[in-house]
Amino acid sequence: MSQRFRSVVAAAAVSLVLAAVLVRSSGTPHAQARQVPAQPLRFDVSFIPQAHDGPITGRVFVMVTRTVDKVPEPRLQIGRTGVPFFGRDVEGLAPEKVVSIGAGDLGTPLDSIAEIPAGDYFVQAMVVVYSEFRRADGHVVWMHDDQWEGQRWNRSPGNLYSSVAKVHVDPSAGSVIKLVADKVLPPIEVPPDTRYVKRIKFLSPTLTRFWGRPIYLGAVVLLPRDYDRETMSYPVNYVQGHFSTAPPYGFDEANEFSKAWLSDGFPRMLAVTFQHPTPYFDDSYAVNSVNNGPYGDAIMEELIPEVEKRFRVIREPYARILSGGSTGGWEAAALQIFHPDFFGGAWAYCPDPVTFTDVEGINIYEDENAFYKVYDWRKVPTANSRMVNGQLVMTSQQRNYFELVNGTHGRSGEQIDIWSAVFGPLGKDGYFEPLFDKRTGAIDKQVAAYWKEHYDLVYYLQKNWSIVGPKLVDKLFFYTGGADTYYLNNSTKELEKWMKTTANPHYEGFFVYGDNKPHCWSGPVSPAERLKEIAQFIQRKRPEGATTSWWAY
Repeated sequence: MSQRFRSVVAAAAVSLVLAAVLVRSSGTPHAQARQVPAQPLRFDVSFIPQAHDGPITGRVFVMVTRTVDKVPEPRLQIGRTGVPFFGRDVEGLAPEKVVSIGAGDLGTPLDSIAEIPAGDYFVQAMVVVYSEFRRADGHVVWMHDDQWEGQRWNRSPGNLYSSVAKVHVDPSAGSVIKLVADKVLPPIEVPPDTRYVKRIKFLSPTLTRFWGRPIYLGAVVLLPRDYDRETMSYPVNYVQGHFSTAPPYGFDEANEFSKAWLSDGFPRMLAVTFQHPTPYFDDSYAVNSVNNGPYGDAIMEELIPEVEKRFRVIREPYARILSGGSTGGWEAAALQIFHPDFFGGAWAYCPDPVTFTDVEGINIYEDENAFYKVYDWRKVPTANSRMVNGQLVMTSQQRNYFELVNGTHGRSGEQIDIWSAVFGPLGKDGYFEPLFDKRTGAIDKQVAAYWKEHYDLVYYLQKNWSIVGPKLVDKLFFYTGGADTYYLNNSTKELEKWMKTTANPHYEGFFVYGDNKPHCWSGPVSPAERLKEIAQFIQRKRPEGATTSWWAY
Protein backbone atom coordinates (compact mmCIF):
# COMPACT_ATOMS: atom_id res chain seq x y z
CA MET A 1 0.00 0.00 0.00
CA SER A 2 1.42 3.36 -1.04
CA GLN A 3 1.88 6.21 1.47
CA ARG A 4 -0.61 8.35 -0.49
CA PHE A 5 -3.23 5.55 -0.46
CA ARG A 6 -2.75 4.98 3.28
CA SER A 7 -3.27 8.74 3.86
CA VAL A 8 -6.50 8.77 1.86
CA VAL A 9 -7.84 5.76 3.74
CA ALA A 10 -6.92 7.29 7.10
CA ALA A 11 -8.60 10.57 6.18
CA ALA A 12 -11.75 8.76 5.14
CA ALA A 13 -11.80 6.80 8.37
CA VAL A 14 -11.44 9.96 10.44
CA SER A 15 -14.26 11.57 8.46
CA LEU A 16 -16.53 8.61 9.12
CA VAL A 17 -15.77 8.67 12.85
CA LEU A 18 -16.43 12.40 13.05
CA ALA A 19 -19.67 12.01 11.14
CA ALA A 20 -20.80 9.26 13.50
CA VAL A 21 -19.96 11.39 16.54
CA LEU A 22 -21.87 14.35 15.11
CA VAL A 23 -24.92 12.21 14.37
CA ARG A 24 -24.88 10.70 17.86
CA SER A 25 -24.46 14.05 19.63
CA SER A 26 -26.61 16.31 17.46
CA GLY A 27 -29.02 14.16 15.50
CA THR A 28 -29.77 14.93 11.87
CA PRO A 29 -28.93 18.35 10.39
CA HIS A 30 -32.66 19.12 10.25
CA ALA A 31 -33.14 18.16 13.92
CA GLN A 32 -30.21 20.32 14.98
CA ALA A 33 -31.62 23.31 13.09
CA ARG A 34 -34.92 22.93 14.94
CA GLN A 35 -33.12 23.04 18.34
CA VAL A 36 -31.53 26.44 17.72
CA PRO A 37 -33.96 29.12 18.94
CA ALA A 38 -34.71 31.92 16.52
CA GLN A 39 -34.22 34.38 19.39
CA PRO A 40 -31.65 33.32 22.04
CA LEU A 41 -32.74 33.76 25.65
CA ARG A 42 -31.80 37.08 27.15
CA PHE A 43 -32.95 39.53 29.80
CA ASP A 44 -33.36 43.14 28.64
CA VAL A 45 -32.98 45.55 31.55
CA SER A 46 -33.58 49.28 31.61
CA PHE A 47 -34.47 51.98 34.13
CA ILE A 48 -36.85 54.92 34.01
CA PRO A 49 -35.62 58.54 34.23
CA GLN A 50 -37.81 59.15 37.29
CA ALA A 51 -35.77 56.58 39.20
CA HIS A 52 -32.37 58.10 38.47
CA ASP A 53 -31.42 61.42 36.96
CA GLY A 54 -28.88 60.88 34.21
CA PRO A 55 -26.73 57.96 33.03
CA ILE A 56 -25.42 55.27 35.35
CA THR A 57 -22.02 53.66 35.56
CA GLY A 58 -22.36 50.54 37.64
CA ARG A 59 -23.53 46.95 37.35
CA VAL A 60 -26.79 45.37 36.24
CA PHE A 61 -28.09 42.15 37.80
CA VAL A 62 -30.86 39.66 37.12
CA MET A 63 -31.95 37.26 39.87
CA VAL A 64 -33.96 34.07 39.32
CA THR A 65 -35.82 32.03 41.92
CA ARG A 66 -38.39 29.28 42.07
CA THR A 67 -40.36 30.72 44.97
CA VAL A 68 -41.15 33.98 46.72
CA ASP A 69 -43.18 32.52 49.56
CA LYS A 70 -40.93 33.35 52.52
CA VAL A 71 -38.65 35.95 50.92
CA PRO A 72 -40.77 37.92 48.43
CA GLU A 73 -37.92 39.40 46.38
CA PRO A 74 -35.24 37.44 44.51
CA ARG A 75 -32.67 40.20 45.23
CA LEU A 76 -32.89 39.24 48.90
CA GLN A 77 -32.34 35.54 48.19
CA ILE A 78 -28.83 35.78 46.78
CA GLY A 79 -25.92 34.48 48.82
CA ARG A 80 -23.04 32.03 48.82
CA THR A 81 -25.50 29.18 48.47
CA GLY A 82 -28.42 31.31 47.28
CA VAL A 83 -30.43 31.58 44.08
CA PRO A 84 -28.93 32.10 40.61
CA PHE A 85 -28.04 35.62 39.57
CA PHE A 86 -26.14 37.11 36.65
CA GLY A 87 -24.35 40.42 36.20
CA ARG A 88 -22.84 42.83 33.69
CA ASP A 89 -20.95 46.11 34.08
CA VAL A 90 -22.39 49.21 32.43
CA GLU A 91 -20.81 52.58 31.70
CA GLY A 92 -22.89 55.68 31.08
CA LEU A 93 -26.12 53.71 30.78
CA ALA A 94 -28.82 56.22 29.88
CA PRO A 95 -32.41 56.08 31.18
CA GLU A 96 -34.63 53.79 29.11
CA LYS A 97 -31.62 52.39 27.24
CA VAL A 98 -31.63 48.60 27.27
CA VAL A 99 -28.72 46.49 28.47
CA SER A 100 -28.98 42.78 27.75
CA ILE A 101 -27.81 39.93 29.94
CA GLY A 102 -27.31 36.87 27.79
CA ALA A 103 -25.63 33.47 27.73
CA GLY A 104 -22.15 35.03 27.69
CA ASP A 105 -22.55 36.83 31.01
CA LEU A 106 -21.17 34.97 34.03
CA GLY A 107 -23.56 33.85 36.75
CA THR A 108 -23.58 31.89 39.98
CA PRO A 109 -24.33 29.17 41.01
CA LEU A 110 -25.24 28.62 37.36
CA ASP A 111 -22.49 29.85 35.06
CA SER A 112 -24.91 31.12 32.41
CA ILE A 113 -28.61 31.77 31.83
CA ALA A 114 -28.34 29.01 29.22
CA GLU A 115 -28.12 26.54 32.12
CA ILE A 116 -31.48 27.52 33.65
CA PRO A 117 -33.77 24.48 33.38
CA ALA A 118 -36.96 25.14 31.47
CA GLY A 119 -39.76 26.15 33.80
CA ASP A 120 -41.65 28.95 35.53
CA TYR A 121 -39.65 31.34 37.69
CA PHE A 122 -39.81 34.62 39.54
CA VAL A 123 -37.26 37.11 38.22
CA GLN A 124 -36.08 40.57 39.22
CA ALA A 125 -33.52 43.08 37.97
CA MET A 126 -31.31 45.57 39.78
CA VAL A 127 -29.22 48.48 38.56
CA VAL A 128 -26.39 49.21 41.00
CA VAL A 129 -24.98 52.73 40.96
CA TYR A 130 -21.22 53.31 41.17
CA SER A 131 -19.64 56.67 42.01
CA GLU A 132 -16.47 58.26 40.74
CA PHE A 133 -13.63 58.46 43.26
CA ARG A 134 -10.74 60.75 42.38
CA ARG A 135 -8.22 59.49 44.88
CA ALA A 136 -5.28 61.34 46.35
CA ASP A 137 -2.88 58.88 44.69
CA GLY A 138 -3.99 60.16 41.29
CA HIS A 139 -6.13 57.16 40.35
CA VAL A 140 -9.76 57.50 39.30
CA VAL A 141 -11.92 54.49 40.15
CA TRP A 142 -15.63 53.74 40.04
CA MET A 143 -16.90 52.06 43.20
CA HIS A 144 -20.08 51.64 45.16
CA ASP A 145 -20.28 54.53 47.63
CA ASP A 146 -21.55 52.97 50.85
CA GLN A 147 -24.77 54.55 52.13
CA TRP A 148 -24.41 53.25 55.70
CA GLU A 149 -25.81 49.87 54.71
CA GLY A 150 -22.48 48.04 54.85
CA GLN A 151 -21.66 47.45 51.16
CA ARG A 152 -24.73 45.33 50.40
CA TRP A 153 -25.68 46.31 46.85
CA ASN A 154 -29.00 44.48 47.02
CA ARG A 155 -30.03 46.71 49.95
CA SER A 156 -28.13 49.93 49.29
CA PRO A 157 -30.06 53.23 49.15
CA GLY A 158 -30.13 54.78 45.69
CA ASN A 159 -29.84 51.51 43.79
CA LEU A 160 -32.69 50.71 41.41
CA TYR A 161 -34.79 47.58 41.19
CA SER A 162 -37.70 46.18 39.24
CA SER A 163 -40.92 44.53 40.31
CA VAL A 164 -40.87 40.76 40.63
CA ALA A 165 -42.15 39.10 37.46
CA LYS A 166 -43.33 35.53 37.02
CA VAL A 167 -42.09 34.25 33.65
CA HIS A 168 -41.53 31.06 31.74
CA VAL A 169 -37.88 30.45 30.95
CA ASP A 170 -36.71 27.97 28.33
CA PRO A 171 -33.18 28.49 27.00
CA SER A 172 -33.74 25.94 24.22
CA ALA A 173 -36.78 27.84 22.93
CA GLY A 174 -35.33 31.29 23.53
CA SER A 175 -37.13 34.51 24.36
CA VAL A 176 -36.57 38.09 25.46
CA ILE A 177 -37.63 38.90 29.02
CA LYS A 178 -37.95 42.63 29.64
CA LEU A 179 -37.43 44.05 33.13
CA VAL A 180 -37.69 47.73 34.02
CA ALA A 181 -36.04 49.12 37.17
CA ASP A 182 -38.61 51.69 38.28
CA LYS A 183 -38.07 51.66 42.04
CA VAL A 184 -35.35 53.15 44.25
CA LEU A 185 -34.13 51.69 47.52
CA PRO A 186 -34.84 54.19 50.34
CA PRO A 187 -32.33 55.59 52.85
CA ILE A 188 -31.30 53.42 55.77
CA GLU A 189 -33.30 54.05 58.92
CA VAL A 190 -30.83 54.34 61.79
CA PRO A 191 -32.40 53.33 65.12
CA PRO A 192 -32.85 56.21 67.56
CA ASP A 193 -30.64 56.64 70.59
CA THR A 194 -31.88 55.40 73.95
CA ARG A 195 -30.79 55.85 77.53
CA TYR A 196 -28.17 53.13 77.11
CA VAL A 197 -27.38 53.16 73.39
CA LYS A 198 -25.76 56.17 71.71
CA ARG A 199 -24.52 56.61 68.14
CA ILE A 200 -21.95 58.90 66.61
CA LYS A 201 -21.11 59.55 62.97
CA PHE A 202 -18.73 62.10 61.50
CA LEU A 203 -16.82 62.98 58.38
CA SER A 204 -13.28 61.61 58.40
CA PRO A 205 -10.83 64.23 57.09
CA THR A 206 -8.12 61.60 56.60
CA LEU A 207 -10.23 59.21 54.56
CA THR A 208 -12.04 61.93 52.64
CA ARG A 209 -8.71 63.30 51.46
CA PHE A 210 -7.62 59.85 50.29
CA TRP A 211 -10.83 58.88 48.47
CA GLY A 212 -11.76 62.31 47.10
CA ARG A 213 -15.35 61.89 48.31
CA PRO A 214 -16.94 62.20 51.77
CA ILE A 215 -16.09 59.14 53.88
CA TYR A 216 -17.64 58.70 57.31
CA LEU A 217 -16.71 56.93 60.51
CA GLY A 218 -19.06 56.02 63.31
CA ALA A 219 -19.63 54.00 66.44
CA VAL A 220 -22.45 52.50 68.45
CA VAL A 221 -21.85 52.91 72.18
CA LEU A 222 -23.48 50.80 74.89
CA LEU A 223 -23.45 52.59 78.24
CA PRO A 224 -23.49 50.91 81.64
CA ARG A 225 -26.33 51.19 84.10
CA ASP A 226 -26.42 54.52 85.93
CA TYR A 227 -23.97 56.15 83.51
CA ASP A 228 -26.23 59.21 83.42
CA ARG A 229 -26.33 59.41 87.23
CA GLU A 230 -22.64 59.07 87.94
CA THR A 231 -19.46 61.00 87.19
CA MET A 232 -16.87 58.23 87.20
CA SER A 233 -14.98 56.95 84.16
CA TYR A 234 -15.19 53.36 82.96
CA PRO A 235 -13.17 50.73 81.10
CA VAL A 236 -14.11 50.26 77.46
CA ASN A 237 -14.51 47.13 75.38
CA TYR A 238 -13.89 47.95 71.71
CA VAL A 239 -15.90 45.25 69.91
CA GLN A 240 -14.68 44.65 66.35
CA GLY A 241 -16.78 43.15 63.59
CA HIS A 242 -18.84 43.67 60.48
CA PHE A 243 -20.76 46.90 59.95
CA SER A 244 -23.96 47.20 61.93
CA THR A 245 -26.23 49.87 63.32
CA ALA A 246 -27.33 47.49 66.09
CA PRO A 247 -26.10 47.86 69.68
CA PRO A 248 -23.08 45.87 70.89
CA TYR A 249 -23.92 42.35 72.04
CA GLY A 250 -27.47 42.73 70.69
CA PHE A 251 -28.53 44.79 73.72
CA ASP A 252 -32.28 45.45 73.76
CA GLU A 253 -33.13 45.74 77.49
CA ALA A 254 -35.03 42.43 77.30
CA ASN A 255 -32.72 39.56 76.32
CA GLU A 256 -30.52 37.59 78.69
CA PHE A 257 -27.39 39.61 77.97
CA SER A 258 -29.22 42.88 78.58
CA LYS A 259 -30.60 41.64 81.89
CA ALA A 260 -27.08 40.75 83.00
CA TRP A 261 -25.66 44.07 81.77
CA LEU A 262 -28.17 46.01 83.88
CA SER A 263 -28.06 43.75 86.92
CA ASP A 264 -26.63 44.48 90.34
CA GLY A 265 -22.99 43.54 90.66
CA PHE A 266 -22.29 43.41 86.93
CA PRO A 267 -19.06 45.24 86.01
CA ARG A 268 -19.74 48.71 84.65
CA MET A 269 -17.97 49.41 81.38
CA LEU A 270 -18.68 50.74 77.91
CA ALA A 271 -18.98 48.47 74.87
CA VAL A 272 -18.26 50.19 71.56
CA THR A 273 -18.61 48.85 68.02
CA PHE A 274 -16.82 50.70 65.23
CA GLN A 275 -18.46 51.61 61.93
CA HIS A 276 -15.95 52.00 59.11
CA PRO A 277 -17.39 50.76 55.81
CA THR A 278 -15.19 51.30 52.76
CA PRO A 279 -15.82 51.41 49.00
CA TYR A 280 -14.62 47.78 48.97
CA PHE A 281 -16.35 46.21 51.97
CA ASP A 282 -18.47 46.76 55.05
CA ASP A 283 -15.33 46.98 57.18
CA SER A 284 -11.78 48.29 56.67
CA TYR A 285 -9.84 45.75 58.75
CA ALA A 286 -8.61 48.72 60.82
CA VAL A 287 -5.22 49.00 59.10
CA ASN A 288 -3.66 51.30 56.52
CA SER A 289 -3.75 50.02 52.94
CA VAL A 290 -2.58 51.37 49.59
CA ASN A 291 -5.92 50.33 48.08
CA ASN A 292 -8.35 50.88 50.92
CA GLY A 293 -6.78 53.99 52.39
CA PRO A 294 -5.43 55.03 55.81
CA TYR A 295 -8.18 53.47 57.90
CA GLY A 296 -5.72 52.46 60.60
CA ASP A 297 -4.70 56.08 61.11
CA ALA A 298 -8.31 57.25 60.94
CA ILE A 299 -9.44 54.79 63.63
CA MET A 300 -6.52 55.48 65.96
CA GLU A 301 -6.34 59.26 65.43
CA GLU A 302 -9.97 60.19 64.76
CA LEU A 303 -12.52 57.54 65.80
CA ILE A 304 -11.14 56.39 69.15
CA PRO A 305 -10.29 59.96 70.27
CA GLU A 306 -13.83 61.02 69.34
CA VAL A 307 -15.32 58.21 71.45
CA GLU A 308 -13.03 59.00 74.37
CA LYS A 309 -13.83 62.71 74.11
CA ARG A 310 -17.60 62.26 74.10
CA PHE A 311 -17.85 59.55 76.75
CA ARG A 312 -16.29 59.02 80.16
CA VAL A 313 -13.79 56.23 79.64
CA ILE A 314 -10.55 55.45 81.41
CA ARG A 315 -7.97 56.64 78.89
CA GLU A 316 -5.32 54.14 79.88
CA PRO A 317 -4.10 51.03 78.02
CA TYR A 318 -5.08 48.61 80.79
CA ALA A 319 -8.72 49.75 80.47
CA ARG A 320 -8.93 49.50 76.67
CA ILE A 321 -9.86 45.93 75.76
CA LEU A 322 -10.39 44.58 72.24
CA SER A 323 -12.64 41.74 71.20
CA GLY A 324 -14.31 40.49 68.05
CA GLY A 325 -15.07 37.52 65.86
CA SER A 326 -14.11 36.52 62.32
CA THR A 327 -13.22 39.81 60.58
CA GLY A 328 -13.42 41.37 64.04
CA GLY A 329 -11.23 38.61 65.45
CA TRP A 330 -8.46 39.48 63.01
CA GLU A 331 -8.89 43.17 63.78
CA ALA A 332 -8.77 42.63 67.53
CA ALA A 333 -5.53 40.67 67.17
CA ALA A 334 -4.03 43.08 64.62
CA LEU A 335 -4.84 46.24 66.59
CA GLN A 336 -3.27 44.71 69.70
CA ILE A 337 -0.19 43.49 67.82
CA PHE A 338 0.36 46.72 65.86
CA HIS A 339 -0.43 48.98 68.85
CA PRO A 340 0.79 46.97 71.85
CA ASP A 341 1.20 50.05 74.07
CA PHE A 342 -2.27 51.47 73.43
CA PHE A 343 -4.51 48.47 74.17
CA GLY A 344 -4.52 46.24 77.20
CA GLY A 345 -5.62 42.91 75.74
CA ALA A 346 -7.37 41.25 72.80
CA TRP A 347 -9.95 38.47 72.79
CA ALA A 348 -9.90 37.21 69.19
CA TYR A 349 -12.66 34.79 68.22
CA CYS A 350 -12.42 32.69 65.02
CA PRO A 351 -10.05 35.26 63.48
CA ASP A 352 -9.56 35.55 59.74
CA PRO A 353 -6.21 34.10 58.60
CA VAL A 354 -3.49 35.30 60.96
CA THR A 355 -1.02 33.75 58.53
CA PHE A 356 -1.63 33.08 54.86
CA THR A 357 -0.78 29.39 54.74
CA ASP A 358 -4.54 28.76 54.78
CA VAL A 359 -6.74 31.48 53.29
CA GLU A 360 -10.09 29.69 53.18
CA GLY A 361 -8.25 26.60 51.97
CA ILE A 362 -5.59 28.34 49.84
CA ASN A 363 -1.91 28.24 50.82
CA ILE A 364 -0.81 31.38 48.99
CA TYR A 365 2.88 30.55 49.51
CA GLU A 366 2.91 26.96 48.24
CA ASP A 367 -0.11 26.52 45.96
CA GLU A 368 0.31 27.46 42.32
CA ASN A 369 -3.42 27.71 41.77
CA ALA A 370 -6.17 28.90 44.11
CA PHE A 371 -8.77 26.54 42.69
CA TYR A 372 -7.08 23.16 43.08
CA LYS A 373 -4.33 21.23 44.83
CA VAL A 374 -1.92 19.11 42.83
CA TYR A 375 -0.98 15.66 44.15
CA ASP A 376 1.42 14.15 41.65
CA TRP A 377 -0.83 13.42 38.65
CA ARG A 378 -4.10 14.36 40.29
CA LYS A 379 -5.78 17.76 40.66
CA VAL A 380 -8.21 18.08 43.55
CA PRO A 381 -10.54 21.08 43.95
CA THR A 382 -9.60 23.33 46.86
CA ALA A 383 -12.28 23.35 49.52
CA ASN A 384 -13.54 26.76 50.62
CA SER A 385 -16.12 25.93 53.28
CA ARG A 386 -17.51 22.89 55.04
CA MET A 387 -20.04 21.59 57.52
CA VAL A 388 -18.87 20.37 60.92
CA ASN A 389 -19.15 16.78 59.66
CA GLY A 390 -16.63 17.59 56.94
CA GLN A 391 -19.16 17.77 54.10
CA LEU A 392 -17.97 20.26 51.49
CA VAL A 393 -20.23 23.30 51.06
CA MET A 394 -18.33 25.27 48.44
CA THR A 395 -15.11 25.01 46.45
CA SER A 396 -12.66 27.86 46.08
CA GLN A 397 -13.57 28.24 42.42
CA GLN A 398 -17.28 28.44 43.23
CA ARG A 399 -16.60 30.98 45.96
CA ASN A 400 -14.58 33.20 43.67
CA TYR A 401 -17.02 32.96 40.79
CA PHE A 402 -19.67 34.11 43.26
CA GLU A 403 -17.55 37.15 44.07
CA LEU A 404 -16.80 37.85 40.41
CA VAL A 405 -20.51 37.90 39.58
CA ASN A 406 -21.10 40.31 42.46
CA GLY A 407 -18.54 42.72 41.04
CA THR A 408 -15.48 42.99 38.80
CA HIS A 409 -12.27 44.81 39.84
CA GLY A 410 -12.81 43.59 43.40
CA ARG A 411 -16.11 45.45 43.77
CA SER A 412 -18.07 42.47 45.05
CA GLY A 413 -18.23 43.63 48.66
CA GLU A 414 -17.19 40.09 49.54
CA GLN A 415 -14.48 38.37 51.59
CA ILE A 416 -11.68 37.44 49.20
CA ASP A 417 -11.90 40.81 47.50
CA ILE A 418 -11.53 42.79 50.72
CA TRP A 419 -8.54 40.68 51.75
CA SER A 420 -7.01 41.47 48.37
CA ALA A 421 -7.79 45.17 48.76
CA VAL A 422 -6.39 45.36 52.29
CA PHE A 423 -3.44 42.97 52.04
CA GLY A 424 -2.46 43.40 48.39
CA PRO A 425 -0.49 45.93 46.33
CA LEU A 426 -1.94 48.67 44.16
CA GLY A 427 -2.67 47.72 40.55
CA LYS A 428 -1.85 49.84 37.54
CA ASP A 429 -5.54 50.58 36.92
CA GLY A 430 -6.06 51.96 40.43
CA TYR A 431 -7.83 48.86 41.74
CA PHE A 432 -5.92 46.25 43.74
CA GLU A 433 -3.50 43.84 42.11
CA PRO A 434 -5.26 40.48 42.58
CA LEU A 435 -3.60 37.61 44.39
CA PHE A 436 -4.92 35.27 41.73
CA ASP A 437 -6.95 35.31 38.54
CA LYS A 438 -10.59 34.83 39.51
CA ARG A 439 -11.36 32.95 36.30
CA THR A 440 -8.37 30.59 36.18
CA GLY A 441 -7.12 30.57 39.79
CA ALA A 442 -3.46 31.17 38.83
CA ILE A 443 -1.64 32.71 41.84
CA ASP A 444 0.68 35.69 41.44
CA LYS A 445 3.65 34.92 43.69
CA GLN A 446 4.83 38.54 43.77
CA VAL A 447 1.47 39.56 45.19
CA ALA A 448 1.68 36.68 47.68
CA ALA A 449 5.05 38.01 48.82
CA TYR A 450 3.50 41.46 49.33
CA TRP A 451 0.73 39.98 51.49
CA LYS A 452 3.34 38.24 53.63
CA GLU A 453 5.61 41.24 54.07
CA HIS A 454 2.83 43.62 55.07
CA TYR A 455 -0.05 41.77 56.77
CA ASP A 456 0.91 38.21 57.74
CA LEU A 457 0.58 38.55 61.54
CA VAL A 458 2.69 35.49 62.31
CA TYR A 459 5.47 36.71 60.05
CA TYR A 460 5.24 40.19 61.61
CA LEU A 461 5.63 38.71 65.10
CA GLN A 462 8.55 36.57 63.97
CA LYS A 463 10.37 39.62 62.60
CA ASN A 464 9.56 41.95 65.48
CA TRP A 465 9.27 39.72 68.54
CA SER A 466 12.21 41.26 70.37
CA ILE A 467 10.43 44.63 70.21
CA VAL A 468 6.73 43.81 70.48
CA GLY A 469 6.94 40.52 72.37
CA PRO A 470 7.56 42.06 75.81
CA LYS A 471 4.57 44.37 75.27
CA LEU A 472 2.22 41.53 74.30
CA VAL A 473 2.77 39.17 77.20
CA ASP A 474 -0.57 38.21 78.75
CA LYS A 475 -2.53 40.16 76.13
CA LEU A 476 -3.48 37.66 73.38
CA PHE A 477 -6.46 35.32 73.78
CA PHE A 478 -7.73 33.18 70.89
CA TYR A 479 -10.88 31.07 70.63
CA THR A 480 -11.97 29.18 67.51
CA GLY A 481 -13.99 26.18 66.51
CA GLY A 482 -12.03 23.04 65.78
CA ALA A 483 -14.16 22.53 62.66
CA ASP A 484 -14.35 26.16 61.59
CA THR A 485 -16.57 26.52 58.52
CA TYR A 486 -13.83 28.34 56.57
CA TYR A 487 -10.86 26.42 57.98
CA LEU A 488 -9.77 29.46 60.02
CA ASN A 489 -8.66 27.21 62.87
CA ASN A 490 -5.71 26.11 60.70
CA SER A 491 -3.94 29.47 60.60
CA THR A 492 -4.68 30.00 64.30
CA LYS A 493 -2.94 26.71 65.03
CA GLU A 494 0.06 27.94 63.02
CA LEU A 495 0.23 30.97 65.29
CA GLU A 496 -0.07 28.82 68.41
CA LYS A 497 2.66 26.48 67.17
CA TRP A 498 5.06 29.36 66.60
CA MET A 499 4.27 31.10 69.89
CA LYS A 500 5.32 27.97 71.75
CA THR A 501 8.83 28.58 70.38
CA THR A 502 9.12 32.23 71.43
CA ALA A 503 12.02 33.40 73.58
CA ASN A 504 13.01 36.64 75.26
CA PRO A 505 10.24 36.68 76.28
CA HIS A 506 8.71 33.25 76.08
CA TYR A 507 4.97 33.78 75.77
CA GLU A 508 2.68 31.13 74.36
CA GLY A 509 -0.53 33.14 74.25
CA PHE A 510 -3.88 31.62 75.20
CA PHE A 511 -5.64 29.31 72.73
CA VAL A 512 -8.91 27.39 73.08
CA TYR A 513 -10.47 25.20 70.35
CA GLY A 514 -14.09 24.11 70.45
CA ASP A 515 -14.35 20.42 69.62
CA ASN A 516 -16.44 20.01 66.44
CA LYS A 517 -17.52 23.66 66.61
CA PRO A 518 -18.09 25.73 63.44
CA HIS A 519 -17.55 29.38 62.60
CA CYS A 520 -17.74 31.51 64.74
CA TRP A 521 -17.29 29.79 68.08
CA SER A 522 -16.21 32.20 70.82
CA GLY A 523 -15.67 29.93 73.77
CA PRO A 524 -17.65 27.93 76.31
CA VAL A 525 -19.11 30.91 78.20
CA SER A 526 -21.81 33.46 77.41
CA PRO A 527 -20.95 37.05 76.35
CA ALA A 528 -21.96 38.30 79.80
CA GLU A 529 -19.70 35.78 81.52
CA ARG A 530 -16.87 36.70 79.14
CA LEU A 531 -17.23 40.37 80.11
CA LYS A 532 -16.89 39.37 83.76
CA GLU A 533 -13.67 37.56 82.84
CA ILE A 534 -12.45 40.68 81.06
CA ALA A 535 -13.37 42.83 84.04
CA GLN A 536 -11.33 40.57 86.31
CA PHE A 537 -8.44 40.86 83.86
CA ILE A 538 -8.68 44.67 83.92
CA GLN A 539 -8.69 44.70 87.70
CA ARG A 540 -5.62 42.51 87.74
CA LYS A 541 -3.82 44.85 85.33
CA ARG A 542 -4.80 48.17 86.88
CA PRO A 543 -1.97 50.38 88.17
CA GLU A 544 -1.58 50.81 91.90
CA GLY A 545 -4.02 53.40 93.18
CA ALA A 546 -6.37 53.17 90.16
CA THR A 547 -10.05 53.21 91.04
CA THR A 548 -12.18 50.07 90.93
CA SER A 549 -15.46 51.83 91.72
CA TRP A 550 -16.75 50.84 88.27
CA TRP A 551 -17.29 47.34 89.62
CA ALA A 552 -19.15 47.38 92.89
CA TYR A 553 -19.82 43.84 94.02
